[in-house]
Amino acid sequence: MKSSIRSNRRAATAVALGSVLALAATGCGDDGSGGAGDKGGEGSGKGTITFWDNNGGVRTDIWKQVIADFEKKNPGIEVKYVGIPAAGAQSKYDTAIQGGGLPDVGGVGTAMLAEVAVQGALEPLDGRLRKSALNGKLSRNLLDVSKAAGGGGALYQVPTSANNGTLWYRTDLFKKAGLDAPTTWSKFYEAADKLTDKGGNRFGFTIRGGEGAIAPALDAVYGQTGITSFWNGDKTTVNDPKNVAALQKYVALYRKDTPSADVNNDFTKMVAQWDSGTIGMLSHNLGSYQDHLKALGKDRFRGIPNPTLDDGTRVQVSNPVDGLSLFKSSKNKAAAWKFIEFAVSAAENSKFNESAGQVPANTDAAEDAWIQQAEPTKLAAEALNGGDTKIVQLPYYLPDWNTISKADNEPNFQKLLLGKMSAKEFLDTLADQLNKAQADWKKNH
Repeated sequence: MKSSIRSNRRAATAVALGSVLALAATGCGDDGSGGAGDKGGEGSGKGTITFWDNNGGVRTDIWKQVIADFEKKNPGIEVKYVGIPAAGAQSKYDTAIQGGGLPDVGGVGTAMLAEVAVQGALEPLDGRLRKSALNGKLSRNLLDVSKAAGGGGALYQVPTSANNGTLWYRTDLFKKAGLDAPTTWSKFYEAADKLTDKGGNRFGFTIRGGEGAIAPALDAVYGQTGITSFWNGDKTTVNDPKNVAALQKYVALYRKDTPSADVNNDFTKMVAQWDSGTIGMLSHNLGSYQDHLKALGKDRFRGIPNPTLDDGTRVQVSNPVDGLSLFKSSKNKAAAWKFIEFAVSAAENSKFNESAGQVPANTDAAEDAWIQQAEPTKLAAEALNGGDTKIVQLPYYLPDWNTISKADNEPNFQKLLLGKMSAKEFLDTLADQLNKAQADWKKNH
C-alpha cells in the first residue's frame, strides 16, 4: 500500500510536469501571472504584482505591513496580497502550475520547495542574489538549507526565517537539584536521571512519540554522534552504527525518565505537559516560547540550542526554512525581485520575524534589540549563523521524504519506544527506504 502511494505520487508529479511543459503561454489568471510553462519576462519594474502568502491568516497582518512599507518606498508598484492557509498551500501551487494563475512572488517553505521547483515553476535566483544588496547579508547556513531543499543545484528560495531546535529547561528545578545547564549531551542525560522522581510524578524529560517524532529524534541522534552528512555517496548515514547507539541511548529515556503518555504525544500535548510544571526538559522549537511564558513566567525556564558534544562541537539537522520564491511565469520579474529584496532587507526582515517569533535570515536583522532581549531567539540565531555549527541537510528534495518521515516511520518509532523494535531495525528500515528514494531521485534527475 505504501509503495503504491509513493508510485502514485511520482506519477502525479510526472503528469504535472508533463502538463506544465505542454502549456502554452497563457494570459494572467485572476490572482497570478500565468502557468509554469510560461517563461514570463522582466517587465517594466512598475505596475501590479501578486504575492501569495503560504501562511495566510497567521501572517496576514505582518505581511500587509511589509507590503504597505514597500509600496510607500516604491510608489510605481502595487502588491496584490493573497493569503493561503498553510495546509492548502502545496495543492494551491500544484493546481496553478497545471492550470495557470501562478503569482509573481510566493512564500514557499523548504518542505514543498523541491516539488514546486521540479515542475519548472521557479526562477533560479543565484545570479540575482549575487548582484543584490542582500548578497553577503543572509545566513550562510540558511542559504545552504534553501539550496539543498531545492535539489542542490540552483537557489530557488531566498530564506526569510527559520525556527531552530530548542531545549527548554526548568531553571528552578535545575537550581534546586544543583545541576548545570544542559548545554552538552552528557549534562542532558545526567539531568534527565536526577530530575526524575516517579513516585512524585516528576520526570526529567518529555520525549516526542506521536506525530512529528522523526525529525527531533534525528536531531538528537546526529547531535550526539557528530556525523555531519546525511549521505555517504549514494547511501544514507542514518543507520551508521554510531547513530544506532545514539538512538538506543535516547529512546531508553522513555518511561525511565519520561512519562509513559509520551508514546502518543505530539508537540501540543508535550508543551502542555511540560508547562504543567512537573517535567525538567522539553525539546521543541522556538514556537512554544509564548506558551511557556504564560504558564511559567520568565524566571522559571530557559530555552537554549540543543546540546553539543562535550568538546563543544555543535551538529544539528536542518530545520524547515521559510522563504520567498520568484515564479518563472511572472511578466514583471523586475518588480517582483524588488519586493523580495525589500521584504528580506534588515528592517523588514526584523519586523516580520519579531511578529512571527522566528530567527531572521538577514544577519543584520539578527542583531536587533528585540532579539537581544529574547534569549532563546538570540541563542538560536547565534547557533544558526555560527560558522562552527554543522548542519546535516535532511533530504527535503526527495518526493518521498514526507511519506517516509511521517506515514511510514512514525508508527515504527512508537514500536521502538515500546520495545517492539530495536534501534537498529528502526534505522535499517528507514535507511532502506531512503536509499531507494535517493536512487529513484537520481535516476530521474
